Amino acid sequence: QLQLVESGGGLVQPGGSLRLSCAASKFTLDYYAIGWFRQAPGKEREGVSCVVSKDGNTNYADSVKGRFTISRDKAKNLVYLQMNNLKPEDTAVYYCAANPIRTCALLTGAYDYWGQGTQVTVSS
Repeated sequence: QLQLVESGGGLVQPGGSLRLSCAASKFTLDYYAIGWFRQAPGKEREGVSCVVSKDGNTNYADSVKGRFTISRDKAKNLVYLQMNNLKPEDTAVYYCAANPIRTCALLTGAYDYWGQGTQVTVSS
Protein backbone atom coordinates (compact mmCIF):
# COMPACT_ATOMS: atom_id res chain seq x y z
CA GLN A 1 0.00 0.00 0.00
CA LEU A 2 1.20 3.50 -0.78
CA GLN A 3 2.69 5.30 2.18
CA LEU A 4 3.45 8.95 2.77
CA VAL A 5 5.34 10.26 5.78
CA GLU A 6 5.70 13.95 6.61
CA SER A 7 8.51 15.42 8.68
CA GLY A 8 10.09 18.76 9.48
CA GLY A 9 7.37 20.42 11.50
CA GLY A 10 8.02 22.28 14.72
CA LEU A 11 7.77 25.53 16.61
CA VAL A 12 9.07 28.66 14.90
CA GLN A 13 8.81 32.37 15.56
CA PRO A 14 6.92 34.67 13.19
CA GLY A 15 9.10 35.50 10.22
CA GLY A 16 10.99 32.24 10.53
CA SER A 17 11.32 29.32 8.14
CA LEU A 18 10.73 25.60 8.08
CA ARG A 19 11.15 22.94 5.44
CA LEU A 20 8.69 20.08 5.42
CA SER A 21 9.47 16.78 3.72
CA CYS A 22 7.10 14.20 2.30
CA ALA A 23 8.65 10.77 1.86
CA ALA A 24 6.97 8.26 -0.41
CA SER A 25 7.37 4.53 -0.10
CA LYS A 26 6.09 1.71 -2.26
CA PHE A 27 5.47 4.03 -5.21
CA THR A 28 7.33 6.43 -7.47
CA LEU A 29 6.44 10.09 -7.29
CA ASP A 30 6.74 10.48 -11.07
CA TYR A 31 3.32 8.92 -11.52
CA TYR A 32 1.51 11.16 -9.08
CA ALA A 33 0.69 14.72 -8.19
CA ILE A 34 1.70 15.49 -4.62
CA GLY A 35 -0.18 18.07 -2.63
CA TRP A 36 0.42 19.79 0.68
CA PHE A 37 -2.61 20.58 2.79
CA ARG A 38 -3.09 22.01 6.25
CA GLN A 39 -5.72 21.95 8.91
CA ALA A 40 -5.93 24.38 11.79
CA PRO A 41 -8.03 23.65 14.91
CA GLY A 42 -11.71 24.14 14.19
CA LYS A 43 -11.14 24.71 10.48
CA GLU A 44 -11.48 22.62 7.36
CA ARG A 45 -8.47 21.12 5.67
CA GLU A 46 -7.23 23.43 2.92
CA GLY A 47 -4.86 23.09 0.00
CA VAL A 48 -1.52 24.84 0.23
CA SER A 49 0.49 23.71 -2.76
CA CYS A 50 0.92 20.86 -5.21
CA VAL A 51 3.38 19.59 -7.77
CA VAL A 52 3.09 17.17 -10.63
CA SER A 53 6.36 15.31 -10.28
CA LYS A 54 6.66 14.28 -13.92
CA ASP A 55 6.52 17.75 -15.48
CA GLY A 56 7.13 20.02 -12.52
CA ASN A 57 3.83 21.86 -12.81
CA THR A 58 3.03 23.62 -9.51
CA ASN A 59 0.17 25.46 -7.89
CA TYR A 60 -0.13 27.55 -4.73
CA ALA A 61 -2.89 28.92 -2.56
CA ASP A 62 -3.05 32.71 -2.64
CA SER A 63 -2.30 32.85 1.09
CA VAL A 64 1.15 31.32 0.64
CA LYS A 65 2.26 32.62 -2.76
CA GLY A 66 5.66 34.25 -2.55
CA ARG A 67 6.39 32.63 0.82
CA PHE A 68 6.16 28.88 0.22
CA THR A 69 7.96 26.84 -2.43
CA ILE A 70 7.23 23.25 -3.35
CA SER A 71 9.93 21.10 -4.91
CA ARG A 72 10.75 17.48 -5.50
CA ASP A 73 13.84 15.32 -5.38
CA LYS A 74 13.25 12.47 -7.77
CA ALA A 75 16.37 10.59 -6.76
CA LYS A 76 15.27 10.51 -3.13
CA ASN A 77 11.56 10.19 -3.90
CA LEU A 78 10.84 13.22 -1.72
CA VAL A 79 8.71 16.33 -2.02
CA TYR A 80 9.58 19.41 0.01
CA LEU A 81 7.63 22.44 1.14
CA GLN A 82 9.92 25.34 1.97
CA MET A 83 8.04 27.80 4.14
CA ASN A 84 9.49 31.27 4.64
CA ASN A 85 8.24 34.35 6.44
CA LEU A 86 5.90 32.23 8.50
CA LYS A 87 2.91 33.86 10.16
CA PRO A 88 0.84 32.80 13.17
CA GLU A 89 -2.03 32.00 10.79
CA ASP A 90 0.15 29.33 9.17
CA THR A 91 -0.15 27.29 12.37
CA ALA A 92 -1.73 23.96 11.50
CA VAL A 93 -1.13 20.28 10.97
CA TYR A 94 0.39 19.89 7.52
CA TYR A 95 -0.36 16.84 5.41
CA CYS A 96 1.00 15.58 2.13
CA ALA A 97 -1.19 13.60 -0.23
CA ALA A 98 -0.88 11.74 -3.53
CA ASN A 99 -3.15 12.05 -6.55
CA PRO A 100 -2.69 9.29 -9.15
CA ILE A 101 -4.49 11.28 -11.86
CA ARG A 102 -1.62 13.81 -11.76
CA THR A 103 -3.86 16.83 -11.55
CA CYS A 104 -2.31 19.65 -9.56
CA ALA A 105 -5.50 20.55 -7.72
CA LEU A 106 -5.76 22.05 -4.26
CA LEU A 107 -8.85 20.03 -3.45
CA THR A 108 -8.85 17.34 -0.78
CA GLY A 109 -11.25 15.20 -2.81
CA ALA A 110 -8.74 14.85 -5.63
CA TYR A 111 -6.26 12.91 -3.46
CA ASP A 112 -6.44 9.25 -2.56
CA TYR A 113 -3.46 8.77 -0.26
CA TRP A 114 -2.59 10.79 2.82
CA GLY A 115 0.17 10.97 5.37
CA GLN A 116 -0.34 11.31 9.12
CA GLY A 117 0.60 14.98 9.27
CA THR A 118 3.23 17.11 10.99
CA GLN A 119 2.50 19.99 13.34
CA VAL A 120 3.68 23.49 12.47
CA THR A 121 3.31 26.14 15.16
CA VAL A 122 4.21 29.76 14.52
CA SER A 123 4.35 31.70 17.74
CA SER A 124 6.54 34.13 19.63
